Amino acid sequence: MAAELALTNPAARPRRTTPVTTRRILTAVAVGVPPLILAAVGVTHPSQLNAETAGYWRDLHIGILVVFPLLGFAPWLVVRGHSLWLSWTAGILGFVYAAFYSALDILAGIGSGGLEHAGHHDAIGVTFALGDGIGLVGSVAYAAACLLVGAVAVRMRGLRALPAALLVAVGSAMFLAEHIFFPWGVIGQIALAAGWVGLVLALRGVARVGDIDGGSR
Repeated sequence: MAAELALTNPAARPRRTTPVTTRRILTAVAVGVPPLILAAVGVTHPSQLNAETAGYWRDLHIGILVVFPLLGFAPWLVVRGHSLWLSWTAGILGFVYAAFYSALDILAGIGSGGLEHAGHHDAIGVTFALGDGIGLVGSVAYAAACLLVGAVAVRMRGLRALPAALLVAVGSAMFLAEHIFFPWGVIGQIALAAGWVGLVLALRGVARVGDIDGGSR
């Protein structure tokens, strides 16, 4: 009787859950750890650049020079393999972010901190202006990648992906407005970490292009 009911009523069939694979766990780590590192660093980031904070300001930005670009991998890692146009678009936006935002870190972070530490206070206005202008391009590209991936995830998974997509969208907006400054910039990075990991898990079980190709052979 139970078998007949399951055949005639799909809702009565036992729900199968897709296991979390090692690959998906590694992807979650890859997208979640970089923003958490930036959040931890942001707690200690000086709110103002002056003679007292200049040395730490400079050294802090040297230390996270390799971390900022890692954020750009997250959109691509979440959607890679789902469709060619989506993977390429997310990857290109992530690359634009990494290239242009690194300029902000180098100019406004390392450069301005180094100049202030060396006593060239009058010159930091130039490095801040250049860094902010170039970095804005990267921040906008990152926000666009976040919105794109979040929208596609919601389209694929519906309400299951909505909370994570909203976290990524809010986190990217905070990153655009506050960088990693405490408190809102730090909160933004935490939101990004939670959102990206949530999207990785929400898209669990969605067929990738490679999976479809392999199954048709």
